[in-house]
Amino acid sequence: MPILRLFASARDAAGTARDTVEGSTVAEVLDGATARYGPAFADVLRTAKVWVNGEPAGHDDPVTGTDEVAVLPPVSGGAA
Repeated sequence: MPILRLFASARDAAGTARDTVEGSTVAEVLDGATARYGPAFADVLRTAKVWVNGEPAGHDDPVTGTDEVAVLPPVSGGAA
């Protein structure tokens, strides 16, 4: 199964930084993660970028059991 890596608010919403989720496309992996982690995770996905193996990915991109799917929410901050 693909490895799902979660960062920042995605990690907070899921309660974990790493998991395995079954799926043969990015969309299937994200759908499985949403079913597992619930509405707070779905909210994060609306604005998050998704990368596979360190490269930007689309929802229709295929994934295999050796791939890493990373969810990268937007980050805010800076000096006040």
